Amino acid sequence: MHHVAILFLELGAVLLGLGVLGALALRVGISPIPLYLIAGLAFGTGGIVPLATSEEFIATGAEIGVILLLLTLGLEYNADELVTSLKGNARAGLVDLVLNAAPGAICALLLGWGPVAAVAMAGVTYATSSGITAKVLTDLGWIGNRETPVVLSLLVFEDLTMAVYLPVLTALLAGLSLVNGAITVGIALATVSVVLVVALRYGRFIEAFVASPNSEVLLLKVVGLALLVAGAAQQLQVSAAVGAFLVGIALSGELAEDAQQLLAPLRDLFAAVFFVFFGLQTDPTKIPPVALLAAGLALVSMVTKLLTGVYAARRAGIARAGRVRAGISLIPRGEFNIVIAGLAVSAGAHPDLGPLAATYVLILAAFGPLAARLVQPLIARIAARP
Repeated sequence: MHHVAILFLELGAVLLGLGVLGALALRVGISPIPLYLIAGLAFGTGGIVPLATSEEFIATGAEIGVILLLLTLGLEYNADELVTSLKGNARAGLVDLVLNAAPGAICALLLGWGPVAAVAMAGVTYATSSGITAKVLTDLGWIGNRETPVVLSLLVFEDLTMAVYLPVLTALLAGLSLVNGAITVGIALATVSVVLVVALRYGRFIEAFVASPNSEVLLLKVVGLALLVAGAAQQLQVSAAVGAFLVGIALSGELAEDAQQLLAPLRDLFAAVFFVFFGLQTDPTKIPPVALLAAGLALVSMVTKLLTGVYAARRAGIARAGRVRAGISLIPRGEFNIVIAGLAVSAGAHPDLGPLAATYVLILAAFGPLAARLVQPLIARIAARP
């Protein structure tokens, strides 16, 4: 009973604190994400008041938060729109890969960490945080903008690239043979292909199964299906986020609109927990020694992501203001990057890789939403120019 009481006290304090921080963010007119991250630092190892019993529960809640963020993002678009967007932005996806994987790989090689650590750092600097970007797009009302499908197609391209990259990295870190590594990658690709085909060809059957006039039943079915597919995808070495996103695009029309309304409060609750958990994973005492290097790497990554977004939006015929919004939307890093760094550190790639990656991601996870909010007046002026 004492354990349960402590759990409730900690969770209650965390959630109430997040509510206060969210209210403060609304009053100031900024995204609450940076404040949630700082709260995580305060409650984590090396923080002011480390949590005693609730961290495991918060970790699970954080995973659910990412799944719900990507599920609601997928509900904005149908399968046909996704495939069309992917085909039209494949070249931009390759540009994104080259421009943003290069800084991490080059940094690791210059530091003498070796080729395996370079592959890991390439992934750390490459992938945009789908969860944070989804939150930014929602908070700032950018979901309906013309550049948003371009941003989403790049995010999906990155997530699908991760479906290949993560098994390859795991094989390199474990020292697996070429054959075993190829089998792992093949399973991941087959899983993504099967889910895509099901979403494209049999989406109407999924809708018929999920549909219900009762909001409680509809919510249970949608969330249950998303968690089930996400878990299966994760088990088969594919991102759970990819699975949840594809469930979202399999649902469309009035059903998707109803699901979005029901999921919104649940998504916001667990999304806040995700950002807190992200901060919990970072020990504040390890930040100062790598802060300067992480800040330099973050600055380079901001430029490369901005260039990526501008290039992709320009190819899609988006106006100048939309190009800037697309680039800014791609800046945040988050869940994938920390997973990659965690894999590398667990395998003994290099002891400094973890703190560097965590500090780098923390900078961009906090600055990305702030930058999106701060550049809005500049974007308005750009849009007004003849």
